[in-house]
Amino acid sequence: MKQSMTRTDLLGLGFMTFAFFLGAGNIIFPPMAGYLAGENMGSAMLGFLITAVGLPLATILSIAFAGGGLMTMTRLLPRWAGLFIAIATYIIIGPAFATPRTGLVTYEMAVKPFIGAYDSHMMLIAFSVIYFALTLFLSLNQGKLLDAVGKILTPILVLLLAVLGIAVLIAPQGTVPSVAPDYMNHPVVKGLLEGYNTMDTFGALMFGMLIIDVLKSRGIENTQQQTRYLAVASVIAASGLALVYIALFQLGGTAGGIMAHPQNGGELVASYVAHLFGPMGSVVLAGIVGLACLTTSVGLTSACADFFHTLWPRFSYRQCAMAIAVSCAVVANVGLTQLLTISIPVLVAIYPVAIALVAVTFMRAWFFNQSLAYRLVLSVALLFGSLDGLKAAGADLNIFSFLPLFDMGLAWLLPTLAAIVVSLLWRASEATAVAAE
Repeated sequence: MKQSMTRTDLLGLGFMTFAFFLGAGNIIFPPMAGYLAGENMGSAMLGFLITAVGLPLATILSIAFAGGGLMTMTRLLPRWAGLFIAIATYIIIGPAFATPRTGLVTYEMAVKPFIGAYDSHMMLIAFSVIYFALTLFLSLNQGKLLDAVGKILTPILVLLLAVLGIAVLIAPQGTVPSVAPDYMNHPVVKGLLEGYNTMDTFGALMFGMLIIDVLKSRGIENTQQQTRYLAVASVIAASGLALVYIALFQLGGTAGGIMAHPQNGGELVASYVAHLFGPMGSVVLAGIVGLACLTTSVGLTSACADFFHTLWPRFSYRQCAMAIAVSCAVVANVGLTQLLTISIPVLVAIYPVAIALVAVTFMRAWFFNQSLAYRLVLSVALLFGSLDGLKAAGADLNIFSFLPLFDMGLAWLLPTLAAIVVSLLWRASEATAVAAE
């Protein structure tokens, strides 16, 4: 049995990790954030990279450190709490937000630019039915076709984005837009919150186990080896993601005058590419983005169907996949801009829990009472994250304005750090008491 990986194997693992994360959200959010940040683009990009690159890859490493996926990472919580976190994560990356978003991004970037005056809600409905019917078909018939598409797609998509990034640097098509109000005072924090929208930290909670399974298939069972190889793969993936984000931020930051008041990043990228390369550029971009989103949709649908089938065996994998595909088609009909508006408060509320889970996983050995520490830290993250989520949804929460960082949407941060400190100090006091006895 093979116990180590060659450099070629590691490079392949890094590209595979990169491919897992390169999807719809990775393409539409950076350019829009760059457009709105204007001359503050650099600061906003820094915050975005922290949550859209650093957190997902830290999450993958935490999975290796814990020796398993979500249910393993939450084993110190009551079973119902672990199930709640797992189910919420799979719903978010599945039928609620991430998977429907792949269809909407495909419509915005691969269909809408070519149908012009025929764009309508009925057209979106028809496209959603066809797109998620195809997703279901591929999810139920995974095989060489999907593997081949995946192997061909990723290098082509990377090449296209590289060409696009170089072209943006050499021949920017517009001017630096004016700074939007949200990016005026705290662009780093705003960029950090925008990075939530990629949903890659949630995706990492699912994809991490897939990568571990690949390592195990190579005969690598040792946790330390898995962590080391994942670290190398993470550096490769992080480098690729960072370069893509930088290029797309630069695209948005030089898109002033390209189109008046873009509603989302999909519209912005499609319009920019049409200006940059002409009609043929739009055709190529449409094909690549369409395939990228479709394979992501199939992967997420398959993973979610497998999870819910395992959780409730009385429902077959086929039944779960069909239910998810139908749900995605229904949700997709709210439109991309509306879906993003709905998803932001949810992500703002739930993301702190995912971040806190990663943190306590790495710090587990330092807690004297691990179960109590997990419950305290995650409960505090959920409570204060919910306040941030309600605020993002437009609720009047001025009564909580006294909380540190509340105005920035980070009310959860200091209380969660305080909960971690309390857990560590409680460990020290308990250890002292035990020693005294």
